[in-house]
Amino acid sequence: MNAAQLLVRCLENEGVEIIFGIPGEENLAIMDALLDSRIRFITTRHEQGAAFMADVYGRLTGRAGVCLATLGPGATNLVTGVADANMDRVPLVAIAGQAATTRLHKESHQVLNLVNLFSPISKYAVQVLAPEVVTEVVRKAFKLAQIEKPGACFIDFPENIAAMPASGEPLKVQAAGLPYPSERQLADAASLIAGARYPIVLAGNGVVRGRGCAELVRFAEATNIPVTTTFMAKGAIPQSHPLSLGTVGLQAHDYVSCGFDRADVIICVGYDIVEYHPHVWHPTQDRKIIHIDARPAEVDAHYIISAGVIGDYAASLGELARRVPRKDNHQFFGLRDLIHQELGHFSDDDAFPVKPQRIISDLRRALGDDDIVICDVGAHKLWMARMYPAEKPNTCIISNGFAAMGIAVPGAVAASLAFPDRKVVAVSGDAGFLMNSQEIETAVRLGLRLVVLVWDDGGYGLIEWKQQLHFKRSGHVRFGNPDLVKYAESFGARGYRVTSTPELLPILKQALADDGVSIIGCPVDYAENLRLTERLGEMVCPL
Repeated sequence: MNAAQLLVRCLENEGVEIIFGIPGEENLAIMDALLDSRIRFITTRHEQGAAFMADVYGRLTGRAGVCLATLGPGATNLVTGVADANMDRVPLVAIAGQAATTRLHKESHQVLNLVNLFSPISKYAVQVLAPEVVTEVVRKAFKLAQIEKPGACFIDFPENIAAMPASGEPLKVQAAGLPYPSERQLADAASLIAGARYPIVLAGNGVVRGRGCAELVRFAEATNIPVTTTFMAKGAIPQSHPLSLGTVGLQAHDYVSCGFDRADVIICVGYDIVEYHPHVWHPTQDRKIIHIDARPAEVDAHYIISAGVIGDYAASLGELARRVPRKDNHQFFGLRDLIHQELGHFSDDDAFPVKPQRIISDLRRALGDDDIVICDVGAHKLWMARMYPAEKPNTCIISNGFAAMGIAVPGAVAASLAFPDRKVVAVSGDAGFLMNSQEIETAVRLGLRLVVLVWDDGGYGLIEWKQQLHFKRSGHVRFGNPDLVKYAESFGARGYRVTSTPELLPILKQALADDGVSIIGCPVDYAENLRLTERLGEMVCPL
């Protein structure tokens, strides 16, 4: 057995089922060892695509997604996806081949100090310097990647070390469970909530990762306290639930912001400030904040907590539900009605190009509650995050920590592999789509069933929106697009073009029924961006 074979045995021990990546000269020993492994290797068309696939696979499964590259440019191509996973708190382990240690001390072809490169964007970055440390390195990487807060870990594996003889057995997989919250913490939090007149819950992605969503709903029902979620926690409470106030995340003062304006106690459950900065929803710095999480709160002037409950989410929320008397929060229900009216705005409008609200409405009609949407980054992300009614957690995946464009197509590949029985849709702008559209070939080659819905406006719509808001003009944001139908067909996929708004829903249903990959080009009317800004600016809070 050589060190590469031992590495693969360690990956099997960690429960790795799939590795995404590209073979190269310096990872040849690993690639050869994988030929004798039960681990499935998915050959991608770009290392960034591989990293994004590992990223979304980690989000959906809770187990570290794994990606593999060679040295130099192969490794640098992983950077964006690794950074995205790390900042979005996703378990991921990235492995890169490296030149032999005999040439790392000098200038040498394709050699970079990869540990230095990945250290700022990971929880742990290490170079394997001897075969006997492989078992410890792999166990530590997976342990750190998967414990709270999850993130990315990086292993640099020099080719001469990989070829050396090795012995030993993979280490036992161990992970400490989250502690039970302390009595003092529970008592302090319960007292604050009991004394609140207008409490509100802000749920973040941590409660989804911590499998605490069911207990969150039970807490809300027991206490009659309304819940709003961040973009990355969509579905933590069903959008249709009478205590759901929808999603927060816009920088503008949205309807749900009125709830935070009125609240005297804000209960943050699994909330991470990287998802939505507290200065937006707590500008006055005078509300009492309760932090319920697996980890202590980050330091921020707008997030000074009055009580903290650290531990298992289900235990924390269950205990608080038993200790807090039911609240009279009827004043928030008028706000919920207003939010639902807004979410239904233009949902049946036949104007063409298609309004964002109509695209989202038809997409929701075409999908079941368990089906998965992977959203790219751009103007469409704000519309999807704000308006797509997710009924279950991890059914609308949005990157809002690092928020990297190009995640949707490779992410949909990973989602389809993780949950082959569910319908999967990548929702992307035309800009983000072309950033990783090469992975359409990967999806077709693997025989996957997925749909890519491209919002086509011929430009960087979000940037144009910001330019118009700040400078009343725009520039350098327009571009041309290929014929998406022909582009899809060139990969062996099916292509559709929406030419009138009533066509959208039937095309979506047909594409979802297709036995393979389908790409839909849908012209979008982003004039709605500024109209939304104007409506929010004129809004009068009903509370």
